[in-house]
Amino acid sequence: MPTTTKQQRVVDAPLLRKVAANARLSLTEEEIKLFLPQMKEILATFSVLDQVKTTAAWQPMQATELREDKAAASLAQEEALQGTAATKGYIKGPRV
Repeated sequence: MPTTTKQQRVVDAPLLRKVAANARLSLTEEEIKLFLPQMKEILATFSVLDQVKTTAAWQPMQATELREDKAAASLAQEEALQGTAATKGYIKGPRV
């Protein structure tokens, strides 16, 4: 019998294949048979969080008043690059 989540999503082999594909994993049928019960158990464990009452939980603050952006003078390119090893108007960093 398939396990369902709060949104009544059936946890079955096709869902596990989709999750694996999103994670760029290739699962064999043996791995699906192994991981499916584990996935169901994990989701069942986390389903207890659905029962937590959150009505009195702290609500994060939201900005109610935003400041107006104001244009300001910036450094000239020569001034910004002064004291650096800049060549041709830009700084060359190390290869990554």
